[in-house]
Amino acid sequence: MRRPAVKTALTPKRRTRPVVENDTYAQFARRVVACYGRRIGRDGDVDALAELVAFADHLDIAVQAAVTGLREHGYSWAEIARRLGITRQAAQQRWGTTAPDGGDRS
Repeated sequence: MRRPAVKTALTPKRRTRPVVENDTYAQFARRVVACYGRRIGRDGDVDALAELVAFADHLDIAVQAAVTGLREHGYSWAEIARRLGITRQAAQQRWGTTAPDGGDRS
């Protein structure tokens, strides 16, 4: 659980913002991306297609960062893969890093 950024004992009149839940935020992000894709197609905005593809690249980077962070928190490849509906080996091949000697660094 996220701790408030403000010490309420020191600033009792200041309201803290509500915590945004991950599920709600993810649903919002999916809706935004879907609407952007529909808008590109509806408006015939071929130039914006490159931006949408660039967004997909950023999403791949974000997923890699999330998996790396989960591994650092002690989650196993099996636990991560189970949430994604894939095999442990598939998750490790896609997001794992391999050391030059062939061993797993993550």
